[in-house]
Amino acid sequence: MKHAEIEEITILPGRKKDGEAEDFGSIVITLGETISIVGPTGSGKSAFINDIEMFAQHDTVTGRTILVNGEHPPEEYVRDPSKKPIASITQNTQCLADLLVKNFLEMHARARKMVDCEVIQKTIDLANEFTGEKILPGMKVTELSGGQTRALMIADATLISNTPIILLDEIENAGIFKDRVIECVKRFRKAVVFVTHDPLIALLSDKRIVMKNGAVEKVLTPKEEEKPILKRIMLMDKRMDVIREKIRQGESICD
Repeated sequence: MKHAEIEEITILPGRKKDGEAEDFGSIVITLGETISIVGPTGSGKSAFINDIEMFAQHDTVTGRTILVNGEHPPEEYVRDPSKKPIASITQNTQCLADLLVKNFLEMHARARKMVDCEVIQKTIDLANEFTGEKILPGMKVTELSGGQTRALMIADATLISNTPIILLDEIENAGIFKDRVIECVKRFRKAVVFVTHDPLIALLSDKRIVMKNGAVEKVLTPKEEEKPILKRIMLMDKRMDVIREKIRQGESICD
C-alpha cells in the first residue's frame, strides 16, 4: 500500500483510564478532513494522536486499534520510518541540522528521490503562507524561530514528505496562521489532526473529538448555530494577528 492509496484511517475504541470500554463505535478520518482533539490537560489528547502515529494494534496503554482503508496497516508503516505516511509536528519539533534552509530541503528531497526541481522554492513559499516571519533560502535552519520551524515542517510534510496524514500538537502557540494551514489541508487533500485549546481551530474543523478521563467522550460536527459565533471569533483572531505583528515590529498598538 503506497501513500497515494490511503483514503482513510479508522480508530477503533480502547479503554478509559479506569479500564472501562470507550463509548464509541469507530472514528473515520478521510483525506481532506481536519479533526480537532479537545479536552482539559491530562484528558488523553496526546495519547490519542500517539496511537495514530504508532498505528496502534491494541498494543498501547489505551488499547485502541488503527486501521488504514479498513484494514490493518502494512508492517512497513510501523517499522520503516521512510515509508511512514504520517508526519507529527509539535511545539517541541526542532531542526538539529546546521544547514541552510535550501540545503536542508534539498537533502530531504534527494532522500525522497524527488525530481521536481522547483519543490524547494515551492516548500519555502508554502511555509511563508503560514508565518509572518519570512523564511529565506539562505537562513540557517537552526536559527529559525519556533513559528518559522513549525511552518517549514508543515510545508515540508505537505510537499516533500508528501504524507497524507499530518498530526499537529498545539502549534497555535507558535504563532502559525491557523486558518491558512486549514486552507492548505483542503488544497492538498491531507488529513490533519490538531491537538488544540484554540476555539478557532476547533470551530473550523470538520470534527471535534472531545477527550475525558483518557477516553473519547464524544465526537461533534459543526452546527449551523455556530457559524455566527465562528465569524466573530475569526474577526477577533485577525485583530489579534494585527496586534501581534505590531508588537513584533516594535510598533505602538495605539496607532
